[in-house]
Amino acid sequence: MREGLGGYPTHGAGPAHSRFGARPDFGTPIKFQPCAVDNKSDLLSGANAEAIRALFPPGPPNLTNPDPHPTPISSYFVKPQLFLVEAPSAEEVHEKLRVLVVDDEPTIRGVIAQVLRLDGHDATEAASAEEGLAAFRARPFPVVLTDVVMGGMNGLQLLREITAIEPETLVVIMTSQASLETATAALRAGAYDFLTKPFDDLFMITALIERANEKLLLQTRNRLLTKQLEMYAGELERLNKGLKGMAERDWLTGLLNRRRLHSGLEEELARAERQGGEGSVIMLDVDHFKKYNDQHGHLAGDEVLRGVAKLLVDSAAADHVCARYGGEEFVLLLPGSDRSTAMAQAEKIRHLVETFPFEGRETQPAGIISVSLGVASFPAGGATGDAVLGRADDALYRAKEKGRNRVEG
Repeated sequence: MREGLGGYPTHGAGPAHSRFGARPDFGTPIKFQPCAVDNKSDLLSGANAEAIRALFPPGPPNLTNPDPHPTPISSYFVKPQLFLVEAPSAEEVHEKLRVLVVDDEPTIRGVIAQVLRLDGHDATEAASAEEGLAAFRARPFPVVLTDVVMGGMNGLQLLREITAIEPETLVVIMTSQASLETATAALRAGAYDFLTKPFDDLFMITALIERANEKLLLQTRNRLLTKQLEMYAGELERLNKGLKGMAERDWLTGLLNRRRLHSGLEEELARAERQGGEGSVIMLDVDHFKKYNDQHGHLAGDEVLRGVAKLLVDSAAADHVCARYGGEEFVLLLPGSDRSTAMAQAEKIRHLVETFPFEGRETQPAGIISVSLGVASFPAGGATGDAVLGRADDALYRAKEKGRNRVEG
């Protein structure tokens, strides 16, 4: 028995057979000698020439390289049709990559690693799938090249372990021509690509890694684009909420507007009907407001309206709904409150307003700013929002007729 390439035994004087296909019997063991070289052509010269050419013969056409003659690297590139982001530049495609090379035959593992290093990449070698998995777990690699048939864990098992840890890692399966079924199974299991051995040209490794790098760059850009779109979507949602809030709010007081009040009242009427509950509405109007505006100006009048709105909000319970109905009129919706509770709340509001030190109040009748209030309850006061508000408006009108600064219901 003689020791063949990579320390594997060979039998007899004929060609040795392994998962790499038939090899010539060199007689004397030929080992791959790592050396400092400046380009991939140098790998095929000197002491390594005989061993490397045996591992990478021109050979017949195969799936990876249909033409036995060298194929231009440019033909390996996928021509971009349409990108959501810009296609990677030539500089980016040649960006340095961390690549894990897993193969239990040291000769081929060393050649592949040296090709990658000559191309400017950071190649890490592993002599078994178990060793490769340990290195990957310590720090995941963006690209992994692995043989299929190895002692212990095989390449397909390693592929599944790697994709479980980092689904976006590009795993390239290396297999002999006799194992195309295995390569197909690997692609179905999530492998990025496969190389058939023996290789026709070392430049095939360069081309494959460049394609992988291009895909990684696009993945990175797509992730950034996705995050950007998510950010834009979040901002759009925030703006839409802001616009909705603006559409539902009174610009002067910040209270809900008349339209939002109506929809809220209809919701409460429906809820009260379903649950057999009740609720009430308080409508109030600032007394002699036109007189105040005429004497102090509209800006001062706006401050009075803001002040009344704040008193409403400060006196309201958490479930009460405060709204500006129009002009100097306001409405307070009290879900679940009966008429007596609403009358008490209205009286509380009336007192708060008449005792508040509004600027210029001394020019008003009785020397105060006051409000008149009308109360209506539902369902007794009506089955629709308009009916209930109409009943509250009638009560407010009675309060005005009876001298203002009072509550009617």
